[in-house]
Amino acid sequence: MSRAVAPATPALPFLGRFVPPRRLPSGRVNVLPGFGVPLPVGPLVGTAKDESLGRIGNLEVRLARTVGEVKRAQELRFRVFYEEMSAIADAWTMMSRRDADRFDAICDHILVLDHDHPEIKPFGKTRPRIVGTYRVLRRSVAERHDGFYSAGEYDLQPLLDARPGLEFLELGRSCVLPAWRGKRTLELLWQGIWAYVQRHRIDAMIGCASLEGTDPSRLALPLSFLHHHCLADADWSVRALPHRHTAMDRLSREAIDPRAAMKALPPLIKGYLRVGAKVGDGAVVDHQFGTTDVFIVMPVKQIAQRYVDFYGADASRRAA
Repeated sequence: MSRAVAPATPALPFLGRFVPPRRLPSGRVNVLPGFGVPLPVGPLVGTAKDESLGRIGNLEVRLARTVGEVKRAQELRFRVFYEEMSAIADAWTMMSRRDADRFDAICDHILVLDHDHPEIKPFGKTRPRIVGTYRVLRRSVAERHDGFYSAGEYDLQPLLDARPGLEFLELGRSCVLPAWRGKRTLELLWQGIWAYVQRHRIDAMIGCASLEGTDPSRLALPLSFLHHHCLADADWSVRALPHRHTAMDRLSREAIDPRAAMKALPPLIKGYLRVGAKVGDGAVVDHQFGTTDVFIVMPVKQIAQRYVDFYGADASRRAA
C-alpha cells in the first residue's frame, strides 16, 4: 500500500519541546514517539469541520476536533474496556490510563457529549462531558497508511479486491459510559455514523464486534445462531485468518433457540443485525480484550429501510 504523507506542522508549538518532529499525515501532530492524533479532524464533505452531526436535548454528536478530545475518548475507552470489562493493560496503557493504538492517528472519532453534566477543568472552567464514542476509518485513508484494524483478525483482501471502487468504512472501539447507556445516546451514535456515511458517500460498513469471554464453547449458542442465521452471502463474506479462525457452528441449526440466542447477544451486535448486518466466516478470540470477535459487514444499500427513514436519507432527522 502507498504511504502518501506530508510533513506535519505541529498545531501546538509547545509539543516540540518534548517530542522531536516527525513526518505525519497532513493536519496531524505527534504527541508521543510513534503516536499521532488528528488536529483537527478533516472536514466532512460539503460541511464545516466543526459542524454538529445531531442533537437530542442536552446530548450532541460530532467529530473530535482536537488532540485533547481524542485523548479524552481514549480515557473513556480505558474506563469501559479495562476497568469495567476484562481487557489486559500493558505498562504504557496502565500508566496513561488511555486505550490507544496506532490506528487512532488515522481515524476519525465520533463523540457524544453531554452539555448538562460538564467536566470541571482547572481554574473552574467547564467543558461538555464525553459519554460515548465510535472510531471510524475510511478505506481511502486506510490504504494510504497501515490498512484496517480488522485485517489483523480477518482476511479482508478478497472483499476489497472484488470491489475496488467502493468506499468502505470500518467501525470500531464503540463504548458508552454506564450512566448514559440509554436509547438517546445510542440513537445519537448511529445518527453520527449515518451522517458520516452520507457525507463521505460510504458504500459499506465493516468491522469487528465482540462477545465478552474467551471460551467459545461457552458462547456456543450465540456463535452458532450467527453462523446459521446471519452469515453473509458469498460475495460479501470475509473469513478469519487461518491461524486465528475459530469455528462458529458449534451447535446444529436444529438445536438453536433463536429467541434465547438473541438474548445472549450483546446489544451492539443485536443492533447491527436489526439494521441489516451479516457476519463473516469464523470467530477470533482476542485475549488482550477478553473477548471473542465476529466480523460485521453492512452494505449501505442493504440497510433496512425503516432505519433509513428513521434517521433520514440525508441524515437530517437529528440535525442540530
